[in-house]
Amino acid sequence: MIYTFKKQLFQFFFLNISLIFSLANAQEQPNVVVILADDIGVGDISHYRKINSDKIIVETPTIDKLSESGMIFTNAHSPAALCAPSRYAIMTGNHCYRSDFPWGVWGAYQESPIKPNQLTLGKLMKNAGYQTAFFGKWHLGGNYFRKGDTTQIYRGLRNKPETEVDIRKIVSGGPQSNGFDYSVTLAAGIQASPYAVYENGNMMPLQNDSRIDYISQKDMDKIGVKLDKLEGLGDSNWDPHLIGGVLANKAISYIEKREEKKPFFMYYSTQAVHLPHTPSKELNGKKVAGTTPSNHLDLVKELDIQIEMLVQSLKKKKLYDNTLIIITSDNGGLHTPNTLKANHNSSSIYRGHKNLCYEGGHRVPFIASWPNKIKPNSKSDVPIIGLDVMATLAEITNQELDSENALDSSSLLPIFLGESNLRPHPFLMLQSGTAQEGIIIDGDFKLIITIDKKDKTYTTRKPYALFNLKKDPTEKEKNNLINNPNYKKTVNLLFKKYNTTRDSKIITGIR
Repeated sequence: MIYTFKKQLFQFFFLNISLIFSLANAQEQPNVVVILADDIGVGDISHYRKINSDKIIVETPTIDKLSESGMIFTNAHSPAALCAPSRYAIMTGNHCYRSDFPWGVWGAYQESPIKPNQLTLGKLMKNAGYQTAFFGKWHLGGNYFRKGDTTQIYRGLRNKPETEVDIRKIVSGGPQSNGFDYSVTLAAGIQASPYAVYENGNMMPLQNDSRIDYISQKDMDKIGVKLDKLEGLGDSNWDPHLIGGVLANKAISYIEKREEKKPFFMYYSTQAVHLPHTPSKELNGKKVAGTTPSNHLDLVKELDIQIEMLVQSLKKKKLYDNTLIIITSDNGGLHTPNTLKANHNSSSIYRGHKNLCYEGGHRVPFIASWPNKIKPNSKSDVPIIGLDVMATLAEITNQELDSENALDSSSLLPIFLGESNLRPHPFLMLQSGTAQEGIIIDGDFKLIITIDKKDKTYTTRKPYALFNLKKDPTEKEKNNLINNPNYKKTVNLLFKKYNTTRDSKIITGIR
């Protein structure tokens, strides 16, 4: 009896000690904030722009301070030169070509490319005991009921305004289905229907008198908005000028009200700087709209202010010193007339812009700030991809990635900590946008490959351009080596490597 009592007492003591250590370990885990900007190029961030130019049209002071307090990557790439496929890759750690929809899912009412059992950033961090939250643009499809029929999921062709869908709720396929405990979601960003905001999957009224309404161009003309896509259903009080403030303030509220004993993971997928270019009139006490040469650059300024608001909230709650902040973009920057007229090139020195196969289409900022972990003013020229976030967070949270998930993601943690400068990828596999081109970058050389759109197996391919990025990072057409007989072997080797890697679907991430 005494022995049994002592044994139970020992077990009780051991379990409580284990629990204490477990809680302590949970509290020591860093909070993580991943900020995914929309259509931001390296030329949009003044810290990056100063690398190649002294012409700074718009300053980004908050992002610059984070850059200075941590590490910037000068050879970072988005998985694709267009947002939807990139978002799949970043969320899953897989190359775009592994998706059933390799060129992207563009409509909110389309089938999601993410499988129900597939690992996502939300699920990864939830498995590590984190509170998880998603804010902003999802753009990965989802399931909604057909209007008046809760037994049928709506699917449309996207060739005309879609009005037979019940937009009151994201039934499945959104953030809540992918590991996020809390979410404030723009199902297709601010550029397409539904023109509404969803909180935890349910349509969140923008004002007390909000109702579901048909959002027409005529309605938007009244508030100075040119719809980027088709008309469609949405909140009767829809005004994209206000969305940046909605997202930032909801994120701040989350930081302030989250459970304090557990670390949190926030994926902040801002609307800035996608079309329609509708900056806030004022944000965080600062004027935004009309303060730069273009609405586009107003949104660059707004992006920085949104991040300022998040940083201020983290510092107010004394969380900043134990928070890893990662900032990157879904693709390269935009070339808009008024912005270019003001001598601001979002692509910096690089050729092309969003959607294109050239460096300006997929070279993006990548910034990591982590006080007392990442050495201030660090810089890495190691080639990386946005999808490396997955393996990086897996290593930080002591999780092993299995052979079925995040197949192309490599951890950047050793680089963050200054322990290694080895390449996380022997070569890069990327893709363009609507032109459907494959890209392989190996060492100094970049091969661009056309992929026949008519062949839905995507196996009809042809080398299109070859550049030596070391000699000419700007990819001037006169330096296209594709027809130079001295580089025929290089073309053949890269073309074979691309085809073999893509068709075999071998794991490309370094475990």
